[in-house]
Amino acid sequence: MNAEAQTEAKTHGFKRRLIGRVSSDKMDKTVVVDVMRYKMHPMYKKYIRVRRRFKAHDNTNQYKTGDRVEIIEHRPLSAQKRWKVIRLVERPVTA
Repeated sequence: MNAEAQTEAKTHGFKRRLIGRVSSDKMDKTVVVDVMRYKMHPMYKKYIRVRRRFKAHDNTNQYKTGDRVEIIEHRPLSAQKRWKVIRLVERPVTA
């Protein structure tokens, strides 16, 4: 293989990145992330909140409920996990 073909083989294309809030950390190495988006209603032309829930891989069990995290698409890790947590965006303030 030439150098150009090797670089093409290493790239994996575009992977979606989303930011959401951890709603559950009760599973081992898995967190449930709520991603809130705003979508315009087709008839009333008002923006409504749309929530999607993704199960994401957390290998070190370091993310807790309430944390804002960034997740990225990943190969299937289990029957429902297709996302992986890549970084902590914000941790809630505790008194």
